[in-house]
Amino acid sequence: MKPGLTAGVSAELTFEVTDEMRPIFDQVAVHQVCSTWTLVHYFELAGRKILIGFLEEGEEGVGSHVTIDHFGPAKVGRTVRVVGRATEVSDRRLVCEVEAFFGDRKIATGRTVQNVFPRAVLARLLERG
Repeated sequence: MKPGLTAGVSAELTFEVTDEMRPIFDQVAVHQVCSTWTLVHYFELAGRKILIGFLEEGEEGVGSHVTIDHFGPAKVGRTVRVVGRATEVSDRRLVCEVEAFFGDRKIATGRTVQNVFPRAVLARLLERG
């Protein structure tokens, strides 16, 4: 990885909750709010935004872990803000703490981990799958 990625580096993004982001099971929308799995997607995206500018040519990041505590709703049509912050950095691993907000209210917290591989090594690993 390129130098400069240290604990404290952060990234932020926002998204509007759409109908497709609701919790839907067996084609039935359960609630008119943002689903937990949608938040997981954006948590991973926040971590990726932190990492992407520090990857060397020939390197790639791979998500290996995500946790989330989703404790507040954001209705369809509302805007959610996601903030990720690097907390642990090594030459082959990035750990981020992530939070989601609706307005000033925190609605979720979590953690993501990405491992960094040379693309050639990653290609060999993926061939096994």
